[in-house]
This record gives sequence, C-alpha cells and structure tokens, in this order.
Amino acid sequence: MTQKEPIYNKTVALIGAPTDIGAGVRGVNLGPDALRVANIDKHIANHGVSLVDRGNLSGPINPDLPPVDGYRHLPQVVEWNQSVHDSVYKELEEGNLPILMGGDHCLGLGSIAAVARHCRKQGKKLRVLWFDAHADFNTSDLTPSGNIHGMPVACLCGFGPKELINFSDTTPSVNIADIRQIGIRSVDEGEKKFVNEHNLDVFDMRYIDEYGMKATMEAALKGVDENTHIHVSFDIDYLDPSIAPAVGTTVVGGVTYREAQLGMEMIADTGLMGSLDIVELNPTLDERNKTAILAVDLVESLFGKSTLMRKR
Repeated sequence: MTQKEPIYNKTVALIGAPTDIGAGVRGVNLGPDALRVANIDKHIANHGVSLVDRGNLSGPINPDLPPVDGYRHLPQVVEWNQSVHDSVYKELEEGNLPILMGGDHCLGLGSIAAVARHCRKQGKKLRVLWFDAHADFNTSDLTPSGNIHGMPVACLCGFGPKELINFSDTTPSVNIADIRQIGIRSVDEGEKKFVNEHNLDVFDMRYIDEYGMKATMEAALKGVDENTHIHVSFDIDYLDPSIAPAVGTTVVGGVTYREAQLGMEMIADTGLMGSLDIVELNPTLDERNKTAILAVDLVESLFGKSTLMRKR
C-alpha cells in the first residue's frame, strides 16, 4: 500500500558502512548489502519519499587482533566512525534524513555524534531511541571482551578515551538525559552498576513485560515536541532471535514481531524521526535473508506503513 501523504518530506539517504571492526563475531560487514537485497530502497520509496543510495563508505579492514589497553581495533574504529560522522552530518546539513546501514553498533558513535552536532547547530532537542538487547555502556575497565560495539553509549556520554569521545563539536557528544534504551536484557555486572550510577533511562524487557509496548513507547517518547529530532538506533538483536537469527550476540527473550511493529508505528505517528541506524545484521548467520527482510519491514513502519490508513 502506498502512503498518499508521506509523513517525512525529506530526501532519505542510504549510507552503507560495511565493517565488523567493533564486533567479536565476523560478518556484519555484509549487512548493508543484505538490506539492499531485501529492497530497502524500494520499500521506503513506496511511502512517497524521495530516496538516494550513497553506496558504501570505505575504511580499514578488520585485522582481527586481541585488545590493546582494553580496546580491540581502536585506530580502525576511530577511522570508520570519523567517516560515518562526516557522511551523516553532511546529509543532515543538506536537509536529508540519513539511514546508516551497518556494520556493527560501534558505528553509532559517529552517527549519533553527527546528529547531536546538527541538533545543537539548529537549536533542536535530541531524543535518542536505542533499541538493543545490550546497554552498550561498557568501558575498557568494565568490558570482558574489549569489543568497542559494547561501548558506544558510554563514549557518546563522555566515558572513554579521547579518540572515541571527540567526534562531535563538544564533549560529551550527547547528554545522558537525551537517551532512552528499549528492550535491554543483557548487561555485564560492572556495566550494570555503571548504568545505575549515571541514571541511564532504560526500559528493559521486564518493563515491557509488565507494562506493555504501548506504555513503554509513551514513556520513551514523553516530552518530545515539534522541535525534537528523534534518532532511532536499531540493533537487530533487540528482536527475539526466534524471528531474527542473523546476529552475532543473540539473547533469548527479545521483543516479538508485533511489539516491534507497534514501537516503530508509534515513532512514525510523531513524524519526528530525523535519522536512523540499522546495525548488527549478520547475513552469514541468517536463513534466506529473513532477518534483513524483517528489518526492512520494520523500517517501513517507521515511514508510515500500517494495517489501515490512519489520519495524522
């Protein structure tokens, strides 16, 4: 069904970042092209928006080395994120709606730093909706692996080495109060204490189980208004692995298909999404590209797909 009146009047720009540099399991570098095979461009365009695919960014290959001083592949992660930051910021400054197709979730560093920089310049409020099984609030002292895809939220909030906290025009790039995490169900012990110390706003799976997705999204969206830029950072492992197996860090007990759809539809109802990350899709672990197809289906809901045409 084609949306007669698109809820977003911006040009959508697809940006591929084919790297698994921050992850512990190889393969998410193939994520951008798996989304293209699932026809992400055509499905978004069906909702009345103009769309351009910028192709894939380039960067260093994964050297697959052990951690150094608590970080795996720090120089390579910095290079990839600087490229992501510059590309996302350019699209925002041109008035476009960038969709970053990862790649692992360390790329949220560059993407969200660019969004926050843009919001400060435009005098807009920022709301980051972080859909994930993991809090990604680790530091080098807390992480059991050294994989930087477990650290981007901490780094965005200023907790990390200078190389990872200075992508934007100010440090920290993002205020903790601007972040809402949804679907969390796997947090390391030291990380859990760190999350509580800094009052990160987390709607974990227990919250969703107790109150439902509607109340969860209402709470996560509370306070947004016409001057708010919503950034959606969508880690595929937010979903239950029974419906989305193509992730390297599966955690049972994730959200169902309908819960995920409702969340995306409620974001679409605001008409305020200004940028999107889709990360941690690992097609080497998929079944006939079903996870990429599901991800595209959910992205369609962000652009206004619903069972019935609804008045906004």
